[in-house]
Amino acid sequence: MTHSSPQTLRLALRLADPDTADALAERLRPDLLAALSNRFGLPEEMVEAVTGPGGAALRAALDTDPEEFLIRAAETGDPVIARALWQARYRTTPQRIQRARDLPGLLPAILRAADPADPRWEDEDGLVPLLQEEATGVELLPALTGPFPQLISYTLVRTASFLPLPVALDACIALVQLAGGKGLLAFADGVERAPDFDLGRPELLDLMRAAAADADPEAFLRERRPAGEWTDPASLRALLMVRNGVSTVAKPAALDWELVRREHARLPFETERPSSRGRQSGNRLLQLTRWEGCPDDLLMECLRADPWTTSRVAAELPFEALVGPEAAAGKVPFDEALGRGIRTGRLPVDRVLAEVTPASEVLSALPYDHEPTRKALARLLDRLGTDPVNWLTCYARMGRARGSVAELIDDAASADSPKKRSTTWPRPLEAVFPATPPEASRAAFLSLFRCASEEAQIAVVPHFDPRAVQHLLVHGDPAPAVRDAVIAAHGVSAQAAQAATPSLSPEKLAYLLDLDEPQVDANLFFYCGIDQRERARMLAGRLRGGGTRTVPEELLHVLREAHLSHHRHWLIAGLESGDLGVARTIIGRLKLRIPAARLRLLVAVWERGGPDAVREILAMDRLPVTLRRQTEKLLDVPDGLDRLRARLAAEEEPAKLLAFLNKAPGYDGDQPHKLTGEGIPLPWPDLIAAQRSGTLSPSAAKDLAELADCPRELLLALLPSTPELGRRNTSWPQLALRRGTITPEDILTHAAPASRARSHLLRLLNSPERQADRQVDRQELRTRAAALTAEHLGTDTEAWAVCLQLLPTFAGTLTELFATAAAIVRPPA
Repeated sequence: MTHSSPQTLRLALRLADPDTADALAERLRPDLLAALSNRFGLPEEMVEAVTGPGGAALRAALDTDPEEFLIRAAETGDPVIARALWQARYRTTPQRIQRARDLPGLLPAILRAADPADPRWEDEDGLVPLLQEEATGVELLPALTGPFPQLISYTLVRTASFLPLPVALDACIALVQLAGGKGLLAFADGVERAPDFDLGRPELLDLMRAAAADADPEAFLRERRPAGEWTDPASLRALLMVRNGVSTVAKPAALDWELVRREHARLPFETERPSSRGRQSGNRLLQLTRWEGCPDDLLMECLRADPWTTSRVAAELPFEALVGPEAAAGKVPFDEALGRGIRTGRLPVDRVLAEVTPASEVLSALPYDHEPTRKALARLLDRLGTDPVNWLTCYARMGRARGSVAELIDDAASADSPKKRSTTWPRPLEAVFPATPPEASRAAFLSLFRCASEEAQIAVVPHFDPRAVQHLLVHGDPAPAVRDAVIAAHGVSAQAAQAATPSLSPEKLAYLLDLDEPQVDANLFFYCGIDQRERARMLAGRLRGGGTRTVPEELLHVLREAHLSHHRHWLIAGLESGDLGVARTIIGRLKLRIPAARLRLLVAVWERGGPDAVREILAMDRLPVTLRRQTEKLLDVPDGLDRLRARLAAEEEPAKLLAFLNKAPGYDGDQPHKLTGEGIPLPWPDLIAAQRSGTLSPSAAKDLAELADCPRELLLALLPSTPELGRRNTSWPQLALRRGTITPEDILTHAAPASRARSHLLRLLNSPERQADRQVDRQELRTRAAALTAEHLGTDTEAWAVCLQLLPTFAGTLTELFATAAAIVRPPA
C-alpha cells in the first residue's frame, strides 16, 4: 500500500505511458479500489466486481464519469449491488453525484436488468422495500412500468392524481402483464377499501374494472391509451417535479406544450403566491413560464396571478403582457422583460416604442447595447432635431409622461403644444463628489441622448446642468467632438467633475492626467485610485507635459483630508517630493517610524528648497529631538547636504535593513511592509545573498516572497523550503505562479519537500479555467512532467510504486524523488 491520495494516483497513471500505467494500476490495486470506493460511494468488493480484472479496467474507472459507472453497475442485475447503488446516490463524493435527481437513469437501469424471480429483490433488506420506504414519487416513476407488481401498485397510489392518463394506463398495462386481470381488479378493490388510499382519479378505477372484466384486459387498455402521448420519461419527470413544487426544473427537449396545456386544464397548476410561513403550496405555473416556448395563455394566466414575479422570471413575455391592465397598473416591471423580449425578437422594438407606457420606464429598460434598438430610437429622435428647446422640453416632461416613448418625443417636438416649453434645464443640480450614477429621469434621458446624432448632442450639451454634464462624461462615453463641446461650454469644472470617480477607462484617465489641471489632478488623486507613481509625480509637481510647478493647494487639501487608516500611502508618495507644502503636510500628519524615511524627506526638501526650507520643517517640532539638532548643525555647513545624504545612505545600508527585516513582526504588520510602507526601497540583491547564506530569517523570507516585486532569483532560493498549500490559494508559490514570476517547471525541479511540490502542481492542474490571471499552460505542464517521469522511472512499474511510497516523507524535490526511486530499484553497477 502506498497510502497516496486519489489525486496523486490519478496523476501518476496519467503521466505513465499506457502499458506502464495499466501494470502500475494492477500493482496498486488496493489503493485504487479504496480511491474508487470513495469516488463512487460503493464498497470495494462491489467496485471490483463491476470493474473486473486487470489494471486497464481500474485505470479506466478512475477517469469514468460517476453516473456512467453507477449505471453500468446497475446493468449487472445483482440485487445486492442495486441496493448499494441506490444508497450510494445519496452520498457526497468528490465528484458530481449528490442526489438521486442527479441520476435519473439509475433506477430505470436497475429495473431493466432485474430478475423478479430472484427473492433477494423483495427480501426485508432488498431494494423493493427500500424504495417503498424512502423513494420520492418522482424517483419512483420508472417503477410504473417495471417488473415488480407491488412497486407498480405502490407508485400508482403515490402519484396517480398527478399522472397524465396515458401514463396511468401504461402502469395498468404493466400490472396486467405481470399479474393479469385479476391483479388489476385486486388493486382497484384494495384502493376502494383502504381509507388512506385515494387515487384522485375515479375514472381510472372505472377503467381498471372494465379492463379486468374484458376478455383481453391488455388490448382493452391499449385501445384507450392515446398513441404517442407522454412517452418521453424526461417530460413526465419534469411534470411531476413542477407539480411537487421543485423550484428549478430544466425544460425537457421533447416537451409537448399541447400535452402540458391539457394537463393544466385537467388539474390546474397552482398559481398561489408562496407563503412567508413556509407552506409547501405556491405558484407552480410560474415554473413553466421560465421555459422557452411557454404558451401565451399560460403566461398570461400566471401574469394575472402574480404579475411582478412572472415578469421577472418568465423566459419571454407576449406583447399583450406589456400593454394589458397589469402593466397599466404598474405591476409589470420592465427592467428585465423588455430586454429579453427585444433581443429574442419576441417584442418588436418599434411597437414597444410606439405603444408601451410609461415612456420613462420603457427608456430605463431598453437594451441599449442592441443595435436595432439604438437605430429605432435614433429615427424617433430625428424629430427633436438640433433645437435645444425640444430636448429640454422632452426631459422636463419625461418623468410625468404617461404615454409611450414615441408620444413623448412627438409632444416635445410639437411647437403648437399648449403646455409650457422649457428653455433652460429644469430643476438644475450641481455635480456630486464622488460621482454617482444617474437615476430615474436623468438615467432615462442620458440613455436616450446617447442615441441622438452627434450634431444634436453638440447643440444641446451647452444647456446641461452640472450634474448632467458629470453623468455624460462619466457614464455617457461621448464622442471627442461632443466632449470638446461640453468643455467649451462648461469649462474645467466639467473635467474636474468627470475625475471624481474610480470607473474611468484608461483612455479617459490618460486624457484627464494630460490636462495637468490642479483641481482635476486633486479629484483623480482622491477619488480615482490612480497608480502610486502618478501620485508621486503629482506631489513632486512634475507635469505630464514637461516642467515642474509648486504643488497646488488643491492637492495639499487632499493630503490634509486623507484618512490615514486607509490612505497613508497617499502621503508617503510625496516623501521625496521636496515641495515644502507637501513636506509640511506629511510631517504634520504622519509619524514616520523609520529613520531613513525622515532623512529622505529632509534631503528632498533641501535639494529643492535649500536650508531655509529645511528650517521650516524642523521648526514644526514634529521630528525626534536628536535628528533636529543634528540636522540644524548641518544647515550652515558648506557640505551639509552631502553629509545629510551620507547619513541617509548609512541608514539604508543593506546590513541595517536586513537586521530590521529579521526582527520579529510587530502587531502592526510585517517588517517588509513597514519599510515599503514608508517608501524605503528593498535591497533585493543583498536579500538574495542573505537567503543563500542563511542570514535571512524564515519569517522575513516568507513576507518578502509575498511582495509583488519579489525577484525570481529570491523565489527560487526559497523554493527548497516550500510552504504548505493554503486553503485559499494564498501561499506565496501560488501567488508567484499567478504573476508568472516562477513557472511550473520551477516547482518540478526546485520545490521541496516533494509532497508540497506535488500539492502545488495538482492545484495548478485542477484549478478553474476562469482564473484569468493564471500564467500556466496545463498541457505543457503535463508534457514536461511526463517527460521527467519517463526519463527517470520509464516503464519500470516497481520504480513507480517506490516513488509513490516515498512521496509522503521525501525531503527533496520531485525530480530528486524520481531519481531516488529509480536508483533504489535499479542501483548503479
